Amino acid sequence: MYMNISIWFAVLKYFPKFRKWATPVGLAIVCLALGLGSFSTNIVHLVVTQGIIYSIGGGLAWTPVLFYIEEWWVRRRGFAYGATMAGLGLSGAILPVVLEWLLHSYGFRTTLRICALSFVALNFPVLFFFRPRLPLSQSSQSRSFDMSFWTCSNFIILQSANIIQSLGFFLPAIYLPSFARSIGASSVESTVTIVLLNGAAFIGCLCMGLAVDTYHVVNCLLISAIGSAAGVFLLWGFSTSLSPLYIFCLVYGAFAGCQSSAWSAVVRDTIKKRRGADSGMVWACLSAGRGVGNLCSGPLSEALLHAGHWNAGVAYGSGYGVLIAFTGATALLSGWGYVAKKIGWL
Repeated sequence: MYMNISIWFAVLKYFPKFRKWATPVGLAIVCLALGLGSFSTNIVHLVVTQGIIYSIGGGLAWTPVLFYIEEWWVRRRGFAYGATMAGLGLSGAILPVVLEWLLHSYGFRTTLRICALSFVALNFPVLFFFRPRLPLSQSSQSRSFDMSFWTCSNFIILQSANIIQSLGFFLPAIYLPSFARSIGASSVESTVTIVLLNGAAFIGCLCMGLAVDTYHVVNCLLISAIGSAAGVFLLWGFSTSLSPLYIFCLVYGAFAGCQSSAWSAVVRDTIKKRRGADSGMVWACLSAGRGVGNLCSGPLSEALLHAGHWNAGVAYGSGYGVLIAFTGATALLSGWGYVAKKIGWL
């Protein structure tokens, strides 16, 4: 879904009249994917419905945001993007608890059907308020693409930092529940790790959105990098009980989960150097960069888990040690744009 947003942006750029239909059509595809997934009888069915069809619909439904935010916000655009990305964190804090209860009470088939109906009930009423500010004639004068921003040092450096962070960013959300169970947590207690992680990301995204409207983006990304890396190395790495692990979830969620809220500032600074570039496409390419990191982190994390055990009495010796170290290293390196600015590359 991260990667197909750039494709959908190009489609909606060339066919602007389809923009108003993109979100309802995308939501319908998402609902269809959830409904079809409930009839799955093997893994292939789940990959097709939950992996492919769902992501196609989700990307299509979300892409018009790139057009509408650019039209509605100028001075506080960073906060607008921050609030948008914070919504992902808020839903991620609520859904795990709801889904855990539904799965245990009704099974995965009924849960998927309830999710499909909930998408209709909760999302479609919002469409009445989801509209552009400018008439179509003014917002679609040019259908050409200027991809010269790929030669801009500002974009290349910050995109590389984005990909590096993405290589490790998704790993805690994947492995925290199983790690929590390995130190004695119950099923509910292990789910709390994801709730705290996403709930803290909600706050972090809002703060990052406010910050990039005032301060240089590399300074904001450096704080995010140091905070998230410190959380990984000092809290997760030394966790032997739930209390420090829960504190880690809050720290990591707040500092690491907010980096996508800084993309608006990356776009802004890139557009200053490449005036002809389309800001929405720059943002979509940043999203694709995160998708690349996401795809690579799956098989990479499997290799890290089998890289060997460290002799330590804390989390570093639990079998997750290499994974924890890699997550912390990628988090820290994601702030290298600050160094690039200091040596004059930005």
